[in-house]
Amino acid sequence: MSKLTMHERLPFDEAAAPSLVSTGELPQPEQVQALVTEAYERYRGTADGTVADYIPALAEASPDLFGICVVGARGRYAEIGDVDVPFSIQSVSKPFVFALVCEAIGYEEARLRLGVNSTGFPFNSLMAVELNEDRTMNPLVNAGAIASSSLVPGDTAEDKWENIRRGLSRFAGRELSVNADVYASESATNLRNHGIARLLASYDRIYFDPEQITDVYTRQCSLDVTVHDLAVMGATLADGGMNPITGEQVLGHGVCRRVLAVMATAGLYELSGDWLYEVGMPGKSGVSGGIVTVSPGKGGLATFSPPLDVAGNSVRGQLVTKFLAERLGLNLFASVPVADPAASRA
Repeated sequence: MSKLTMHERLPFDEAAAPSLVSTGELPQPEQVQALVTEAYERYRGTADGTVADYIPALAEASPDLFGICVVGARGRYAEIGDVDVPFSIQSVSKPFVFALVCEAIGYEEARLRLGVNSTGFPFNSLMAVELNEDRTMNPLVNAGAIASSSLVPGDTAEDKWENIRRGLSRFAGRELSVNADVYASESATNLRNHGIARLLASYDRIYFDPEQITDVYTRQCSLDVTVHDLAVMGATLADGGMNPITGEQVLGHGVCRRVLAVMATAGLYELSGDWLYEVGMPGKSGVSGGIVTVSPGKGGLATFSPPLDVAGNSVRGQLVTKFLAERLGLNLFASVPVADPAASRA
């Protein structure tokens, strides 16, 4: 029986005939700041959730830390709270590394090597590798993310690492560096990721030495960012690959839309369907408490708050994102009827 797949050669080629886009504008800056402030005041007292403790360095984070930042595609931003407090990027790094791979080898080749469908299993599942014929299935679960890191250009592990660090720095608009404590803590507890990498190697679905690339992946997740950085990174994906703060074209347009599509399939892991149902934007969370969400053409929204729900997603971050998605008009699936259909046909 042949494997179920979409048609491999869909007829439209946006490289030859650029597609039109359906985007809008954020409200006026004063309104954005007022709503960001309202969201902060509304949810700062929320006491639900617990700080991640399976990585010892993360357990030291204060549960009171809380920051929100919105960066628009025109470079204007609104923020409040602990927006300059550094924290490790963790899994929020995954879509941006996938973007670097798509830019380097092409988004079609990246799909063939990594897959873009959700696995239906937890993010660190070994069973997902064994049961799925494509093995990695998605670059935002751990197996696919480790494989993604192995596809970043570079002849050595250090070359690959430096290309990842530089690439994510271009997204953020400033030089990023590793949190040494988090890196040491994760290195001592990531035996499962080493096992995933070795399993992928046995199926020829990882593209570098499995032990070395697992270390690169660990460093990648240990990069320090702020909530302002994450919002700028999200806004770069929202703005057709151009960093709206630095003006640098980080990615090609075709890559951006593919990265956002993958974020929609697995950005919140096995809860991605619920996330789209409630929030209506592609997003990515991390166990240090960061969440980044993207509204194409409008901007990036980032939150930081360490207490997590049982699925590993920031509690305050989810509440804020839902609130601002509604108040700022960010939900990609929201629409209202034309006020006077007859007049529009005239």
